[in-house]
Amino acid sequence: MNENDILSPLSRARNGKLISDPTTLVDSYPAFPITVDCVIFGFDENELKVLLIRSDLQYFEGKWSLLGNIVKETEELEQAAYRVLLQRTGMNDVFLEQVKTFGGPNRHPGGRVITVAYCSLLNIRHHELQIYDNELHWHNAKHLEDMAFDHKLIVDECYQWLQKRIQEHPLAFNLLPEKFSLRELQSLYETILGVELDRRNFRKKFFAMDFLIDMQEFEENVPHRPGKLYKFNFDKYEKNKRKWFAIDF
Repeated sequence: MNENDILSPLSRARNGKLISDPTTLVDSYPAFPITVDCVIFGFDENELKVLLIRSDLQYFEGKWSLLGNIVKETEELEQAAYRVLLQRTGMNDVFLEQVKTFGGPNRHPGGRVITVAYCSLLNIRHHELQIYDNELHWHNAKHLEDMAFDHKLIVDECYQWLQKRIQEHPLAFNLLPEKFSLRELQSLYETILGVELDRRNFRKKFFAMDFLIDMQEFEENVPHRPGKLYKFNFDKYEKNKRKWFAIDF
């Protein structure tokens, strides 16, 4: 037996020799399961919420968990995320975006499992849950305690991603009524960003982008002075995306 026979495919590659059998190369790698976890944020009643279920693993009995499952051998990661969301909630009209991979060696009690987090932000009133297994329901995102696996860390990371994302893109307008007041708009941003914003500065920044349509209407049946109603001009935004600048509050 010569030296090449006892070297791993990777070692032979490092020695400057080409690897002729990719299957053998892959077989020499450690086998780690890959999962996807869906972090679905929703906005309702002036609260940011996240969709959770009770963990079905005895080790985490009673703890809350994200919507997740294994990635099948023939699936793309994105396909797996949409499949899991559909199987757990019955919803098929939610846009998911990949946020981050979590691969801590001790994040799963059964062995090393790598998971890819997908995130979405939606208006809860516009997306009805069809399945309620494992006590599936919405939780206040700011009042989460100890969760299964490293899911609290995943939620926190995705929340930070969301806070940055809504300042870079007009995602928040999908959470508002078609016609909204500036008071409602500011309240939405304050809820997601977790800060109190200066009213004058907030309005100045949005008017500067020129994407708000004045509907020449006012709020009705409100306990405060009725504010003017606006619509977001999505058509204009699509044609002039460069005018949307990061809103640094």
